[in-house]
Amino acid sequence: MPKPLPVSTPPSAAPARVGIISLGCPKNTVDTEVLLGRIAQDHVVCADPSDADVVVVNTCAFLDQAREESLAVIREVEGWKRAGKIKGVVVTGCLAQRWGDRLREEEPDVDAVLGMAEYGRIGEVMRNVLSPRAAAEIAQAPWRTLVAEDPSFPVEAQTGRLRVTPRHYAYLQVSEGCSNACTFCSIPTFRGLFRSKTREAVLAEAQELVAAGACELNIISQDTTDWGHDLPGAPGLESLLAELSELDGLAWIRLLYAYPGHVSDPMVEAMASLPKVVPYLDMPIQHISTPVLKRMGRRHTREETHTLLRTLRARVPELVLRTTFIVGFPGETEAQFQELIDFTEEFRFERLGAFPYSHEPSTPAGERFEDDIPAEVKAERLDRIMSTQQPIAFAHAASLVGKRFEVLVEGEDDEGQVLARSPYDAPEIDPVVYLQDAQGLPAGAMVEVEVTRADGYDVHAELPQT
Repeated sequence: MPKPLPVSTPPSAAPARVGIISLGCPKNTVDTEVLLGRIAQDHVVCADPSDADVVVVNTCAFLDQAREESLAVIREVEGWKRAGKIKGVVVTGCLAQRWGDRLREEEPDVDAVLGMAEYGRIGEVMRNVLSPRAAAEIAQAPWRTLVAEDPSFPVEAQTGRLRVTPRHYAYLQVSEGCSNACTFCSIPTFRGLFRSKTREAVLAEAQELVAAGACELNIISQDTTDWGHDLPGAPGLESLLAELSELDGLAWIRLLYAYPGHVSDPMVEAMASLPKVVPYLDMPIQHISTPVLKRMGRRHTREETHTLLRTLRARVPELVLRTTFIVGFPGETEAQFQELIDFTEEFRFERLGAFPYSHEPSTPAGERFEDDIPAEVKAERLDRIMSTQQPIAFAHAASLVGKRFEVLVEGEDDEGQVLARSPYDAPEIDPVVYLQDAQGLPAGAMVEVEVTRADGYDVHAELPQT
């Protein structure tokens, strides 16, 4: 157990107003909810961070752009503090874990930096931030930077979360860290190596989320498909999916962040046979050229990827595949990029995202390879891959016209239009279903609809008359 931090504020001190700004991916969203749950035990959480006494910035550090966004938000919040609008700034998340003391030293108005292994101490840190001290005492305070040197901290059930997602869906993180050693990725340096949550921890968290109203669980981690290999008996993800499917009140289970090299036959069979597992798989493939995949440190070849995709298409009816590509990886030739274009046209992914390679100095690729693809070439290749994908995505939307399926109502937009998601749409990243003449349907309702027309990536639907 960590030693308690010195606190000069008595436990009976009035609770503070605390706001949080969450940046980055759904895994960070879960961390934000964990932090909020702990903060809410002693303080008041306010919806607008600018109205708070203390603001927590939960940062992302995956790529240059994410770090720049995190720093921009931190500096904006520091400005609120200098202007006297708030009293304290606490930085958490991936950038806190990655930069530690450097972050606090370079951003002097940050009161505390808290790494992911230390989230259990957020209450102590908050009390110290709010406790009046002399400047010299604060400068030497041990609580100002709490970042564990080893990022492979134990993973436990993330219960007691204060949710920031809508009541009807939630993210369920089944593991932490990653051991795939992709050369472009810095995640192991601040999230640590792969370790599964125990079956008991995952089920306890899932039960709490469903009891709180979540009818959709989105399974996430850095490598979702490798869950269980490091647990006693090495249970596969398929066994966990089967147990989750037994939860009353749960309607949809969605798999995100599936590493291609760990998609097993039993997992594919579970997707095909368990009705609650929606026919959707988010599987970042990154590239298709075998030489590029080898330089990326990926554990699959072009041929193995083709075989896996054909198996998935054949065995999981109506499967919608989401993937991600990196363009402009060091050494990527025009011919290798053309392989990626041809692959996109051949396999016709319903959902596809891409981003230009970012040369990360702390990664094997950053240290081993020259960033030899000019920025303008990366941008041109990104435009070409997305231009190739757009008509494929539009054609998929058009193919849904006339079909009936169940959707999950999200609520109304600013114009009063009712929005929903189909089983083929993950929250926050995928297209939406616009429902006609459906005002009054509450968020979280599940209804059958018939698609009447496509509108680019999105579709319009109505409630069937018969």
